[in-house]
Amino acid sequence: MHNSLAFGGFFIGAFALFSFLLTQPSGVAVWGFYHLGDLYSTLMVATFFVFLNDSVSAEQSKRLYGIIVFGGVLGGVFGTTFVRVWIDQLSLFQWMMICAITGLVLIGSALFAGKNIPKSEPKRLSLMKEEEEEEEESSPKKATISGLEGAKLVFSSPYLLSIVAIVGLYEIVSTIVDFQFTSTILHYLEGEAIGRQFSTMYMITNYVSMFVQFFATSLVMRRFGIGTALIVLPLMLLLGSGIFLVFPVLWVGSFLVTADNGFAYSINQSAKEALYVPTSRDERYHAKAFIDMFIQRFAKALGVFLSLGITLWASTFSTVPMLSIISIIVVILWFVAIRYASKEYIRRTNKSNS
Repeated sequence: MHNSLAFGGFFIGAFALFSFLLTQPSGVAVWGFYHLGDLYSTLMVATFFVFLNDSVSAEQSKRLYGIIVFGGVLGGVFGTTFVRVWIDQLSLFQWMMICAITGLVLIGSALFAGKNIPKSEPKRLSLMKEEEEEEEESSPKKATISGLEGAKLVFSSPYLLSIVAIVGLYEIVSTIVDFQFTSTILHYLEGEAIGRQFSTMYMITNYVSMFVQFFATSLVMRRFGIGTALIVLPLMLLLGSGIFLVFPVLWVGSFLVTADNGFAYSINQSAKEALYVPTSRDERYHAKAFIDMFIQRFAKALGVFLSLGITLWASTFSTVPMLSIISIIVVILWFVAIRYASKEYIRRTNKSNS
């Protein structure tokens, strides 16, 4: 809860600052605002799920995560639709004020949740819990575990490393796909048509995400398990990348963002976050923070490096579809990580319930 308050206050101040910086935007201001948006989604989503993972059991996560993430997807649908309709009617300052007001609502929600939703410690591995209690008694500085300690937790656990692989490999493919999506629109369209195509595709993507979350996520997670739910996103990206490699036309390239975000922020988000439920408290807080902040950022940077490196080497649009070859290779490795993580998740869950 305290992290949500701190981050919410930070972003409200940032929105106020950019309401002035973007009136006559420089290149630095534009890129700064782009990264602010990326940072916002990373920090706020990670903070929310840290709190949520500490409040439910593995069985509850299968029932509840689909509904909870549906709320986030519904917000995305409303947001993109609102932008699509009002993009020409509201000024930049008004858009920033809307963001700031939303931040205030978020802070109020965090305060309410912290006071009214009791944190429960679901039955974990008994040996793991005993070890944690012994460490807490013998080390009063345990609460100050640093990012380095989070990294140590990750690299000492094959299960957490499989989550690292799932997160990192997704970010690489997602960055490549996003680059292909943007490059395709800029190649085929000009002027105002570019903005309309972007807003239209993001709106379609959020409606697809809402449909998947409402009708498929909970059903798949309960009936077929976490492993099946985790396979959906890489399967869609594999299909989209393969088609774009053969048919690099406007609408195929445009729907790459739907193959990614339409499933990443719905069924994949629910299943990925559920992987943290059968872990220790330190792993849920410190190791997860390391994965969400460092691993995710590093993998995204690697995806940017690969995309820009290849297109700079051969600067024509014909090289953009060739990036799908990298995506296909990475998705195959992603499947391997999912196979291990889903098996270990089942083993941990069964052991904690026994």
